[in-house]
Amino acid sequence: MDVNQPNQHKPYKRILIKLSGEALAGEGEYGIDGNKTSALAKEIFDIHKQNIEVAIVVGGGNIFRGIRGVEKGIERSTADYMGMMATIMNALALQDACEKIGLFTRVQSAIEVNSIAEPYIRRRAVRHLEKKRVVIFAGGTGNPYFTTDTTASLRAVEVGCEVILKATKVDGVYTSDPKLDKTARRYATISFSESIRNRLKVMDQTALSLCMENNMPIIVFDIFKPGNLADLISRKIVGTLISNSEEVSFAND
Repeated sequence: MDVNQPNQHKPYKRILIKLSGEALAGEGEYGIDGNKTSALAKEIFDIHKQNIEVAIVVGGGNIFRGIRGVEKGIERSTADYMGMMATIMNALALQDACEKIGLFTRVQSAIEVNSIAEPYIRRRAVRHLEKKRVVIFAGGTGNPYFTTDTTASLRAVEVGCEVILKATKVDGVYTSDPKLDKTARRYATISFSESIRNRLKVMDQTALSLCMENNMPIIVFDIFKPGNLADLISRKIVGTLISNSEEVSFAND
């Protein structure tokens, strides 16, 4: 049995992709790179045409990161709201790239910006997904002190996704930082409880706890390697699976 994929014989029906702002970033990991955004839209198109319903939560760190604003003296709530606005900018950029290649897309924001995006309404989001529209969730949860990882966990549970695909710049979860520790090993599978206990920098503790309580598996993978997203949809072993299973295994064992 392929332990790295939940329900391996059953095709996915509905997934949530968690994108960091880095996935859209330009040089120096800031701004929005048109070529990167277009390439990402093409990968989303390729999996969407397999009759998979796709929801997306996008971060805003390539434009503004709330915690860095705090470090510069901005009050925490204000800084977090600024970060939420950055996620809306990224969502609109991704929507534009998707629609240019024929993907019907809706942006739903937890912060009301009615002239450019729909307000987040769960039932409407589900209906969009049922109609095979890509739904991009922006504006975080609409509240300060919560990360877009928590947003991804919350939205995935709310709209009934089967898995969260957390797109990062690393190829999975490691025992320690592989850039600093040459002996670091990559997990193939690990439990939520182990991730929380060891404080692995996968997602924040709130996001992991929410997924654990609602049995929402997460697969952490490298979005910058072409084909990884399609491979995950094909149930190939990519990245690290985090689930309620207590089995821990390492890549290449």
